[in-house]
Amino acid sequence: MPTTAEHLRTALDGAWHDARDRARTDLAHDAFAPHYTPDLEKARAITLDQMKILAERGYAASGFSVESGGTGDPGGAVASIEMLAMSDLSLMVKAGVQWGLFGGAIENLGTERPHAKYIRPLIDLDLLGCFAMTETGHGSDVQALETTATYDPETQEFVVHSPTPSSRKDYIGGAAQHARVAAVFAQLITQGESQGVHCFVVPIRDEDGNDLPGVTTSDCGHKGGLPGVDNGRIMFDSVRIPRENLLNKYSDVEPDGTYVSSIDNPSRRFFTMVGTLVRGRVTVGGSAGAAARVALTIATTYAEKRRQFDAPGRDAEVPIMDYLVHQRRLLPLIARSYALGFAQNELLGTMNRLQSMSLKDLDPQEQRELEGRAAGLKVANTWHASRAIQECREACGGAGYMAENRLTALRADVDVFTTFEGDNHVLTQLVAKELLTSYADEVQGMSPVEWMRFAATTISDVVKKRTAAQQIIQTFVDTRQDNEEDGSLFNRGTQLTMFEDREQYLISTAARRLQAAMNREENAFDAFNSVQDHVLHAAEAHIDRVVLEAFVAAISDCADETACGLLSELCDLYALTVIDGDKAWFMEHRQLSVERAKAVTRGINERCRTLRPHALTLVEGLGVPDHLLGSAMLDREGAMVPLQDASV
Repeated sequence: MPTTAEHLRTALDGAWHDARDRARTDLAHDAFAPHYTPDLEKARAITLDQMKILAERGYAASGFSVESGGTGDPGGAVASIEMLAMSDLSLMVKAGVQWGLFGGAIENLGTERPHAKYIRPLIDLDLLGCFAMTETGHGSDVQALETTATYDPETQEFVVHSPTPSSRKDYIGGAAQHARVAAVFAQLITQGESQGVHCFVVPIRDEDGNDLPGVTTSDCGHKGGLPGVDNGRIMFDSVRIPRENLLNKYSDVEPDGTYVSSIDNPSRRFFTMVGTLVRGRVTVGGSAGAAARVALTIATTYAEKRRQFDAPGRDAEVPIMDYLVHQRRLLPLIARSYALGFAQNELLGTMNRLQSMSLKDLDPQEQRELEGRAAGLKVANTWHASRAIQECREACGGAGYMAENRLTALRADVDVFTTFEGDNHVLTQLVAKELLTSYADEVQGMSPVEWMRFAATTISDVVKKRTAAQQIIQTFVDTRQDNEEDGSLFNRGTQLTMFEDREQYLISTAARRLQAAMNREENAFDAFNSVQDHVLHAAEAHIDRVVLEAFVAAISDCADETACGLLSELCDLYALTVIDGDKAWFMEHRQLSVERAKAVTRGINERCRTLRPHALTLVEGLGVPDHLLGSAMLDREGAMVPLQDASV
């Protein structure tokens, strides 16, 4: 019979339980034991060797279509790469760049011609690549990239060039050492006219690792973390590539230089291309969530063992997990990890369905909604990971600061996740834009100034869309309890309604403030700037509601009664913690009285008290295998779980 923890893990694994379990088995190999290796050369070599083992086991095949030589399971591919984060975030990033970003660009932006040439070799690691989008001068604003690819009809070649210092490709994983080919995003220029940003396959090194003529690469060197990822920079000096190296799924250049595209609108064309690469953003969010689970498992297990101070009536010192303050530090973060895990599963399900469809059957609005959800959950997961890992480090005291106990490396490695694949504040703004304009096509490519002008005349009431099991959610909402009793805050309908009402109010008032600002301010930039805080708050409220609904739906899917009961209490703790975090807003808008606000605090304490006896079960349910904890201070049933030191 499965244990309660196993039922929790199965629920949290969701539809990709098998993929995640296979990953746990694959990562049981000694080569994937967590290690502390600050030496860049050694760390990079270890990561590349790990990649080769994964390739031999066919780890990447699920991310590519059957026609391209894969097994066609996009959701399983993301779930598998997320699991690598439990071993080493450097490995996760390296795999994500090779198979997710570089491979994904060729798979999703290319046609049969590049597929036949590149997909099988990159799956098998016979071809190592990198994803060259970000430039020194442009990160979030991809449409303004400066690198150019100018078509020469006489030779039927593109000339790839870095015209300014700020056009240097920067922070590119793989560019410093291992990559031989780059998927380069550049402004396509033909017949004297720019057609916007497109993606090109550009060789950058020969088989001996030397830069090719016209290509200059350099090493970013030591970073705040991720020592196993060889981040580098690339400059192009009139590098010529064949016309066929344009990834031409959505547009092409004919031999005479004529530009052709199946999508007439340049903005829509660009965001259609970029939208196909949403898998990278989904993976980053889920992997950050996996790293947070590792830290929480380490810290909670340690808290059960670590004892401090005597207490009356006890024969020994008290485990620090028995203190309410420690419970309040860790248990709400565990609850949030479950909540975000369930929301990530919902996102994976939508992504898997849409990326398994043919282009002609794909609903553009559904694709945009997927991109917005991916942005929002990437924000939520990465900020949660940064906060949770830091809290876990502090909760373990001096032991948490020791490299052998892994938390410092996790904290350093996950730090950049809040800014790569999209800066979190920019992505939160993206979520708000889409909410306020009902996913209008025109909004995608607009600057804040253009968007303000558009929004002032087109914002309308947003129809709230259920993100999980609609009937279940509505049934709970219908049972809401609006009274001052503490117990009403444990009512699921009350929680859902409070989240929904806050989101709806913030969106509608943001819309009104936007329109008023346009009439009040002299220019659109000042108008947008004056309401940006409100816009971001609305987006955050939306993300919170999506996550809560996913949690509620997941509870209804759990087959085990005991596990279901624990999940229900965790859901209470998540909901009350979110309300507590925005308590000022709820009180200002008369959704919480002073007395009921105090009841929120009492409710959190109550849920911490009832969940405390199950703390180890809860973290076991997070699904981190013992062999991937890599923390020397843990001794489960007498078996040490050491952190390898590969630096000596």
